[in-house]
Amino acid sequence: MGITGTKAIVNTRAAPMRHFPQIVDLIEKSSLSGRVKTQSVAMFEKLATAEAHIHGCAIENVHFHEVGAVDSIVDIVGGVCGLEALGIDHIVFSPLPLGTGFVNCQHGRLPVPAPATIDILKDIPVYGTQIPYELVTPTGALFAKCLAESYGPIPQMQIIKTGYGAGSRQLDDRPNLLRIILGKALPADGSNTVCESVGLIETQMDDITPECLSHAMSQLMSAGALDALIIPVHMKKNRSGHQLQVICRPSDIAPLTDMILQETSSIGVRYQIVQRKVLKRQIKTVQTKLGSVQAKEIIQPDGSIRLTPEFDSCQKLAKEKGISLQDIYKVVI
Repeated sequence: MGITGTKAIVNTRAAPMRHFPQIVDLIEKSSLSGRVKTQSVAMFEKLATAEAHIHGCAIENVHFHEVGAVDSIVDIVGGVCGLEALGIDHIVFSPLPLGTGFVNCQHGRLPVPAPATIDILKDIPVYGTQIPYELVTPTGALFAKCLAESYGPIPQMQIIKTGYGAGSRQLDDRPNLLRIILGKALPADGSNTVCESVGLIETQMDDITPECLSHAMSQLMSAGALDALIIPVHMKKNRSGHQLQVICRPSDIAPLTDMILQETSSIGVRYQIVQRKVLKRQIKTVQTKLGSVQAKEIIQPDGSIRLTPEFDSCQKLAKEKGISLQDIYKVVI
């Protein structure tokens, strides 16, 4: 026995070829909510940008064939409406499977994945299969690119509902279904701790200069790394070396691994999605007798508050007052 799913069929009359500005005009003049309009237009803009890049033309001159048809407008706008109706705040995608072969369309015979799909999926985790069909369309890729907050395993949550959307083609090695799991985010152990998925990138080097290593660290943090550290290691040929470890958002793994390979002497990196537990915290301005400084207010698991002074803010005040950094810390803590 198979899995029961829902298949929606959109019946339309022949529709004219539309350019990107015309589709935006259709959406903006509709009675949809502001959020649905904004997200739908952003998705079509991303698609138009991909098509313009592939065909070498201005975004305003991009004309849509299949995607410009009414059924595809319904796919995108209807999907965004569904997410709004479900009250979904955060979306996590698993890595996407890609097929192989060729597909026939208005532009002729194109390789699978289609050029527009590949362009949209830049920086998104994917994996190849030997299935000779298109598994991810440009429309499907848009949802992963424009609406996902992160990519990776199922986050810690309480499952509420599960839905299955059915495709038309029968696949030999798997059901042709899209599964959506609706859940409520859960704290790790109590209300003051939270579990989240992050990317962990690692590499070892024994031939990099301190100057280049320092520069790479600065570049990684500027590019969105959540944290980066260097660990002294003793490597396989009895040489001292460095292990570079980077923590980042799952969606930043691809660009940060490229940056490491570009900015360091590394010839290979390891990366994975891991879970971490964090305490709730926020940056606050603390008024002291010496002046105001920034401090991190951390809520402990038992609900008590811990203040940690921010170094840069305290250092600036210490220089202004001509006193030691320790004196600033004492009046904050």
